[in-house]
Amino acid sequence: MWDSETELVGGRDYGNGVLSSTKQSVKTDGFELKGNSWYVATDIPSDLLVQVGDVNFHLHKYPLLSRSGKINRVMYELRDPDLSKMVLDDVPGGPEAFELAAKFCYGIAVDLTAANISGLRCAAEYLEMTEDLEEGNLIFKTEAFLSYVVLSSWRDSIVVLKSCEKLSPWAENLQIVRRCSESIAWKACANPKGIRWAYTGKPTKVSSPNWGDMKDSSPSRSQHVPPDWWFEDVSILRIDHFVRVITAIKVKGMRFELIGASIMHYASKWLPGLINEGTGAADEGSNSSNSKSNSGSSWKGGLHMIVAGNKDEPSNVLAKNQRMIIESLISIIPPQKDSVSCSFLLRLLRMANMLKVAPALVTELEKRVGMQFEQATLADLLIPSYNKCETMYDVDLVQRLLEHFLIQEQTEISSPSPQSFPGKHYDDPQRGTGPNAKMRVARLVDSYLTEVSRDRSLSLTKFQVLAEALPESARICDDGLYRAIDSYLKAHPTLSEHERKRLCRVMDCQKLSIDACMHAAQNERLPLRVVVQVLFSEQVKISNALATNSLKEAGDSQYQPMVSNRKTLLEGTPQSFQEGWAAAKKDINTVKFELESVKAKYLELQHDMENLQRQFDKMSKHKQTSAWSSGWKKLSKLTKNTNLENQNIGPEHTTAADHLSRKTPRRWRNSIS
Repeated sequence: MWDSETELVGGRDYGNGVLSSTKQSVKTDGFELKGNSWYVATDIPSDLLVQVGDVNFHLHKYPLLSRSGKINRVMYELRDPDLSKMVLDDVPGGPEAFELAAKFCYGIAVDLTAANISGLRCAAEYLEMTEDLEEGNLIFKTEAFLSYVVLSSWRDSIVVLKSCEKLSPWAENLQIVRRCSESIAWKACANPKGIRWAYTGKPTKVSSPNWGDMKDSSPSRSQHVPPDWWFEDVSILRIDHFVRVITAIKVKGMRFELIGASIMHYASKWLPGLINEGTGAADEGSNSSNSKSNSGSSWKGGLHMIVAGNKDEPSNVLAKNQRMIIESLISIIPPQKDSVSCSFLLRLLRMANMLKVAPALVTELEKRVGMQFEQATLADLLIPSYNKCETMYDVDLVQRLLEHFLIQEQTEISSPSPQSFPGKHYDDPQRGTGPNAKMRVARLVDSYLTEVSRDRSLSLTKFQVLAEALPESARICDDGLYRAIDSYLKAHPTLSEHERKRLCRVMDCQKLSIDACMHAAQNERLPLRVVVQVLFSEQVKISNALATNSLKEAGDSQYQPMVSNRKTLLEGTPQSFQEGWAAAKKDINTVKFELESVKAKYLELQHDMENLQRQFDKMSKHKQTSAWSSGWKKLSKLTKNTNLENQNIGPEHTTAADHLSRKTPRRWRNSIS
């Protein structure tokens, strides 16, 4: 522990933090520890046993009664002059703080440090060691040491605030937490050029700093102090005290970028899985050591993230502590857009969904992600479904994030904020809004759709809704969307023709590149109508491009995209595309030929069926008629044939025809008669 500097407080000398009473009612050489019991080294026998926890103190009544109002009151209320035992299990600070208070009552010198001052101050308040009993009592002296020694030191303020974790609610009621938080905030907001006190530098592999082992790095006048010099020291605090410090720093007017960076630094220490899921095992040792050092506290320090699926389910206590940290961090993130990175927000959102954080805070976090959704990456968006959804990834979450982004874009267009104008982030391409942000989001959504389309449980409706969420102007090229559609068709081979057409409807064939068109022309999974649309749109684009190039070469500024003839189109087309076009055209012709062949075979079979039907009808009628009726039918048929022949004979054969017509009926009549 660091030695406090000598301070003169109200005429009293605090030499190196040593505190002693001016009166000694019982002469003693000090306290002696035997097992779990403390004894006063004096010839006067003890007449009072005070039990604090598991430790017994064999003391004398008079030194305690002369300085402690609580012991006076207890003795008076019991009205037992022979009282020899008193139990004080609720002393703040435990046996250690009561030991120092008892030594003070006996006039033994007490060494005040930043590590024991908060516990001793609370114990003095508990024992009611006020100025009414003795001038310069323990409350006055500990309060003076806090105000004039501790709060003027950066490191002492940190240590005292850390020690207050075991002293709730006494430290809160005595304003120790508030005063230390204010002191830390004032020093953190100071100009780095004017810092002359020691602070902890960034260690290499330490999860929670150990104050006894850290090297002092007191900056000299020529040494440059970085703006984030206070991150490491503040990150050892418990989450509720960290929130108090950050809140005080906000009031002092620190830049929101630094506040956001300090929050991210704190999260990297207490939730290592939030920043790098692969470092959970590496940080486990340092976190466990920190937990051992704080074993006396109800708060288990050094929390480490347990990645779902890799380890067993976290215990209820650990999950509760992690949930408390996440909820607290969400509540103190500055409202400005770029105070923290979008990657950090998405990782925080992943853990919030896994640990079932309050829905209102999750919604607020989703809105924060939507404000800077264009900065997200595909790896951060692949958030598993923790709510027993049918899909592997939480597609509904990404849909909500995209909606928040579009709402934010519309709000900024209608009422532009100061950040939308050229300013401090003017040269950062990742910041800012407008068409560029929508284009980046469109590419991100297309990549996300390509990744999640491999999930066979992803419905066509969810895919289509997410693909159509962005306006058409957000995509200049639909190659990424085509890649996602093709991946979805591969993973869902049982889609009907109608469903495939519905899926391809989200894509604009006119926005495909030449490579994508060549791939689509040979893609057997696409509907034939879509393939034709792709080829037609590509032919139109090639025609316009050739016309543009030819007219530009001619120097004509006013032109209309067109091609003079088919020969010019073929000559200007690249050889690779001509080969692809020829192959695609051959496939289309083959399909058409097969369709015509099937149609011809169908007509032939239909004709054969009609012939068979007629023969069947003829045979059935032949069986039903007699020989007499069949003879009459033959006669009538022969008569009809004869009449037809007479009509076809020319004028030169009329005589012969008349002769035959006269003879024939008479012969028939004779034969019939």
